[in-house]
Amino acid sequence: MSSNQTVSCGIDYVIENHVATLTMNNPPANTWTAESLRYLKQLIGELNANKEVYALVITGQGDKFFSAGAELKLFASGDKQVAVDMARIFGEAFEALSGFRGVSIAAINGYAMGGGLEVALACDIRIAEQQAIMALPEAKVGLLPCAGGTQNLTALVGEGWAKRIILCGEQMSAERARDIGLVEEVVEQGSALQSAITLAESVANQSPSSVSACKTLIQNARTHPIAFGLVKERELFVQLFDTEDQKEGVNAFLEKRQPQWKNQ
Repeated sequence: MSSNQTVSCGIDYVIENHVATLTMNNPPANTWTAESLRYLKQLIGELNANKEVYALVITGQGDKFFSAGAELKLFASGDKQVAVDMARIFGEAFEALSGFRGVSIAAINGYAMGGGLEVALACDIRIAEQQAIMALPEAKVGLLPCAGGTQNLTALVGEGWAKRIILCGEQMSAERARDIGLVEEVVEQGSALQSAITLAESVANQSPSSVSACKTLIQNARTHPIAFGLVKERELFVQLFDTEDQKEGVNAFLEKRQPQWKNQ
């Protein structure tokens, strides 16, 4: 299954082998705009509805920037209404990405700063090239990470490292980011996208219904106690028996053949 799409609001994408590859494309630093954020939210909704899509990869155009975040000049006037609008738009877009029903992987191919790191934090998995630099420098300009940065970073690396990165303005090299759990893998320069796509394609070996349920359960730990998660685990296990994929998966294994998933 392969189809190509190109759009003009800062995000290009292609769908191939059940993987949607999104490329932030707003030179020179792949910054986010209100238009591209709205489109990201819309696109995630479309991908959620496309049963042929099991995973997505997001990366940056070029070889220097993954994304430098928001255009800082948006906030130069000090207009509070602009702040209200942009905070909401950022939040809605990245929360939609976090809620994508499949597996999301950030291929960090360069600088990931501010909202550029926050979009990676909204993904399930992060692969960084060895030259990548990551930071949440908002406090240096009198702002703060408002698109999930304070919450998602802390969930990944713990309170101490989150405070070093956000409160002290410490930048992370790819190697240091891997050491603290900010990224899961470091690869050679120029290879993050292919590494991410290869990993994303492996998701097709899993039942899409099972993947979605498991992702819900894993992320549950951020907001609910383990006692709730254990009950929910059993509930979702039983609910899988309402899907065609459950029957297909078990019978394919018993018949020693590859399953043919229907994502339903």
